[in-house]
Amino acid sequence: MARVLSEAQRETFARDGFLTIEGFADPADCRALIDRARGIVDAFDPDAVRSVFSTKRQQHTTDDWFLSSGGEIRCFFEEEAFDDTGALRQDKHLSINKIGHALHDRDPVFDRFSRDRRLAGICADVGMADPRLIQSMYIFKQPRIGGEVVCHQDSTFLWTEPKSCVGLWFALEDATVENGCMWGLPGRHREGLRKRMARDGQGGVRMETLDPAPIPTEGEVPLEAPAGTLILLHGEAPHRSGANRSDRSRHAYAVHVIDGACAYPADNWLQRPADLPVRGF
Repeated sequence: MARVLSEAQRETFARDGFLTIEGFADPADCRALIDRARGIVDAFDPDAVRSVFSTKRQQHTTDDWFLSSGGEIRCFFEEEAFDDTGALRQDKHLSINKIGHALHDRDPVFDRFSRDRRLAGICADVGMADPRLIQSMYIFKQPRIGGEVVCHQDSTFLWTEPKSCVGLWFALEDATVENGCMWGLPGRHREGLRKRMARDGQGGVRMETLDPAPIPTEGEVPLEAPAGTLILLHGEAPHRSGANRSDRSRHAYAVHVIDGACAYPADNWLQRPADLPVRGF
């Protein structure tokens, strides 16, 4: 397969644990994902299931709507979406935190975008022998109530043996410090994985501590990204995003890829139904 990344880009990724590629996605393709996500929310009944996504409380980890979403398309609310009476504070389109976790397999619009052959080339460029798409998320980062995503490493949630997870994060709208862009810690991916989340065998999950040392925050940098930007993330690269208190949304789409040459344990939180095997590009 022909290389997609230049030698300089590969060196940057190896050094920093992330790589920003502006202008990767066509504006029309970004708009197509935004429109399709709106259609999914249009069809979603907010009274049917009220699952809240929060990286601070992680209450979703004991929520079957979340734990069985590995092969489905499901909506999850922002933590601040509801008032004290349990009613939505505003329209459902301004209340959803994200849609996950199998958009890339269950929806044709997201499938086409996710299986761009350039992405297969990028995964090969960073050392994957058999790249396969395991998870996808549409992230809204809603105006004024867009939730904080605390510092984490993607391999915590998508463990393989050996570790192989790579994140492909696309800015569908401009991502700035003001509306909750990502922040990265250059070079910290070389310091190892701190935690691993796994199923506990009792209908919930457990968080295993692999290294008790906290991830340092010194030297973090904002990863501001104009619409159309791709940010490539090493699975052990610590990153976060702030809350969005601005009046502008920060829509993004993320796909996580693992190497099919590696083992994917049966106690990973994200499991796929038998009729939906993990596929490549």
